[in-house]
Amino acid sequence: MYAIIDLETTGGQPAQDRITEIAIYIHDGEKVVDEFSTLLNPGRNIPFFITQLTGISDDMVRDAPKFHEVARKIVEITEGCVFVAHNVRFDYSFLKKEFADLGYNYSRKTLCTVRLSRSLMPGQPSYSLGKLCQNIGIPLQDRHRATGDAAATAILFGRLLAISQQPEAGTDPELSPADALAAVDAAAPAGRKPAAAGKQPSPRKIKAVQEAIKTALLPPNITPEKVASLPQEAGVYYFHDEQGEVIYVGKSINIYKRIQQHFAVDYKSRKSIEFKNSISDITWELTGSELVALLYESHEIKRLKPLYNRAQRRSVFPAGIFLRTDEQGYKRLYYGRADDHTESHPLIALGNQYKAKGFLFHKVAKFNLCQKLCDLYKTQGACFDYQVHRCKGACLGLEPAEEYNKRVEEAIESFTYEHGSFVVIGQGRRPDEKSLVVVENGRYMGFGYVDETFTARRFPDFRDAITRYNDNKDVQQIIRQYLRTSHKDKVKVFS
Repeated sequence: MYAIIDLETTGGQPAQDRITEIAIYIHDGEKVVDEFSTLLNPGRNIPFFITQLTGISDDMVRDAPKFHEVARKIVEITEGCVFVAHNVRFDYSFLKKEFADLGYNYSRKTLCTVRLSRSLMPGQPSYSLGKLCQNIGIPLQDRHRATGDAAATAILFGRLLAISQQPEAGTDPELSPADALAAVDAAAPAGRKPAAAGKQPSPRKIKAVQEAIKTALLPPNITPEKVASLPQEAGVYYFHDEQGEVIYVGKSINIYKRIQQHFAVDYKSRKSIEFKNSISDITWELTGSELVALLYESHEIKRLKPLYNRAQRRSVFPAGIFLRTDEQGYKRLYYGRADDHTESHPLIALGNQYKAKGFLFHKVAKFNLCQKLCDLYKTQGACFDYQVHRCKGACLGLEPAEEYNKRVEEAIESFTYEHGSFVVIGQGRRPDEKSLVVVENGRYMGFGYVDETFTARRFPDFRDAITRYNDNKDVQQIIRQYLRTSHKDKVKVFS
């Protein structure tokens, strides 16, 4: 049994929007046998643009039942049914959220007619409900109303079953395709005429529908075969849209498992649903090393700036934290523009001077440094923190430089590497290969791969074996955090 469902809502996010209309057609695999539909009072105003789209206004739902008043009916009529919808994640997510708000766990197997249509009707110019119905001759009345869209989806579902029931080439057909479609349309909600009695579903029909149920959470354009082909190795993966553009970059020590996790999530928000539905292809680059995967992912996000990656998109870091020693021997941290310090590199590069100033204030507070010596408090006398007994008097020369400098070094160690120049030697992409990540004088230089017989001892030999990549705040943080984990890589330090 199948419950073919369509909802209209106040917006696209189940966490904050509500249902304004629901229509359900119960299909037994042959015909529609029951139905239920109603407007719902969402308990809030309907946005004007939603009213323009659906025609459903506040006046129309003012006296309509609230969801809790029809919840039991929905449970009963869909009991034992597969939940069918065109873009099923949207409708299913909204219903689950409405029931969750009532303290009830609504759970059904799901089937997406978008995915089933792509499988059984390949080559259509569009698989949106309106355009697909237009292209294959399904009448669609009251577009963007739950009853009209659900009725059209019921006819579409019946046609998909009829297509999957057509016999293999070379066999004697029971019905011609035209006859099969006519029988399906006759059994649709508008007519409710029964199909031929006693007709049993073919194994092929069962297989097609079962496969659609099994893969309901996959993006419509991604096949189970594509997922099965993913490597269970470390690397960077790319999600592409229908035009081949990269829309997301990710990384994992096991690409197959990570992408399975992506697709196992029943996305709730409209943006996340759009993201999942946009994925039309997956490609990948193996890295062997987890650290290289982390670094290369960061580089690719900055290079490609994919639509659905938000973190690590910044590729220019014009500000930073610098260090100098004054005439009295005090080590002084300060922030500034990177292009004002062409002869020295920042201890850490940051997105702008505002962020650099905030970063330095945080370190001053955490390590009990002097605001004046960090250029955060302009004064000829004592800094503000000395007046409230948080500074030990370095600004007045009362604290010895040696003691103050120890805390400065502690602060620097919290955001820099333990060693100035070093190489991280890790797993390669093949058993006979090793990966190299090179840091020189506190700056990330890049990564590369060498044969397992590579036995260089001089730092320049390692540096010459890599591909150069940009140093920035993100890769510095990636390397620092990775080295603090229980990794199995070898770290070779150079003085």
